[in-house]
Amino acid sequence: MPSLRDIRRRIRGVKSTAQITKAMELVAASRMRRAQQRVLAARPYAETMRTLIGELAGGVAGGGGEALHPLLVQREIDTVGVILLTSDRGLAGALNTNTIRRGSEVILEQTHDVQLITIGRKGQDFMARRGHKLLATFTQLGDRPEYDAIIPIARVVMDSYLEGVMDVCYLVYPKFVSTLSQRPEVVKILPITGGDGDGEQTEPARRPVDYIFEPDPRSILAALLPRYVEVQIYQAVLETVASEQSARMVAMRNANENAQELIQDLTLSYNKARQASITREVLEIAAAAEFMTAANR
Repeated sequence: MPSLRDIRRRIRGVKSTAQITKAMELVAASRMRRAQQRVLAARPYAETMRTLIGELAGGVAGGGGEALHPLLVQREIDTVGVILLTSDRGLAGALNTNTIRRGSEVILEQTHDVQLITIGRKGQDFMARRGHKLLATFTQLGDRPEYDAIIPIARVVMDSYLEGVMDVCYLVYPKFVSTLSQRPEVVKILPITGGDGDGEQTEPARRPVDYIFEPDPRSILAALLPRYVEVQIYQAVLETVASEQSARMVAMRNANENAQELIQDLTLSYNKARQASITREVLEIAAAAEFMTAANR
């Protein structure tokens, strides 16, 4: 049985840990609210742009049916690109584990070569330990990533596609559903096709929109399609940040509650040990007094 000193030392250690987890919970809650506001504000724009680009990609073509932009060209698949988004830091529950597991499933499902791009240190470290060759890696985007920080990532992705390094590209990221739920999501961003990100028409019965292009479709697509890729990656980064802060807040809250329960159990053990020590001392004193009384007789 541990001594009273050992139990007191454990109680102090658990209380110190509980203070840390409580502080981390409060910080994560504050960051989570800002991250949720940003992701919810950006989501309608990203979804509308995805719908618009899908309609444009499915409704315009050059003479002879050729694509009007290189990002619309669909080639025979020899190499698959995967962009894996995770957080830079841990202590976020099972968020990174679930996302990495989903990314690994996507990689294992492929029968072609895979070019991997990681955003976030957790995914980078995992894939590097598993021996995967990384085409590019990006870390330290921060808790409030700016749009300008996404442009180099989008440029690497688009250049790789245009140069034939990859023939199709998927985004794997944790989509923010609610504070208690974050779901790994897989979205195809290249090549850009009519319909949703997976190349399937979301509303097959919807009539195509007849757009009027000024000055011409080629110029409009040249300006819109790179921005589309940037927006989709930026939205995935915002989803990852919101998911990370939500998962961390919940994880720290659970850790704090577990610490409080452990403190109660340790306090109960301490009181029992202290009571047993007092009882033993009383019995020793009574036995000594009885012995002295018998000796004086």
